[in-house]
Amino acid sequence: MNTPPPAQLTHLGLYVDDMDAMVGFYAELMGMAVSDSGEFLGRRLTFLSRKADEHHQLVLVTGREAPRGTVLLSQLSFRLNDDDLGSLRWFHRRALELGAAGMEGRNHGNSWSIYFEDPEGNRLELYTPTPWYVSQPWRVTLDFDRSDEEIRAETEKLIGETGTAKPVEVWQQELAARLAAQ
Repeated sequence: MNTPPPAQLTHLGLYVDDMDAMVGFYAELMGMAVSDSGEFLGRRLTFLSRKADEHHQLVLVTGREAPRGTVLLSQLSFRLNDDDLGSLRWFHRRALELGAAGMEGRNHGNSWSIYFEDPEGNRLELYTPTPWYVSQPWRVTLDFDRSDEEIRAETEKLIGETGTAKPVEVWQQELAARLAAQ
């Protein structure tokens, strides 16, 4: 067995056209603060974080060469606390207030998510894990006009019909066993 040491994805770098607009967007939406900034090899870099023990979680770099509409990454995903529809609703409202385009609410069974674009067209996801696992890909529209209780009940009913639903802790134990066997 050749198991790599533990590693976590902790930050992402994005090339940008309009540094000020992008810094403002992520600061306002995510509550990030500029932790550092400077010039390197003719490019301006701005480092942002929400955690005092992480120098940066996002680095923005001037010099985006791809025209708008060019897909540079699939998505940038931010995990919220488990089973926290209240926070997801807050980000949904705030992103729309900031002019986010392409807003979609999705119920994946194992998470409730919103997807939208930042000012330069990069796709973002904010999600809160649910207490359940269901085989992916799976999705239905997430309707924010429904109460949290209605969303939870609908999710449990719909994933129960798939034949693959189980408590997330059971799935995590199964995955841990598969990983240990590698």
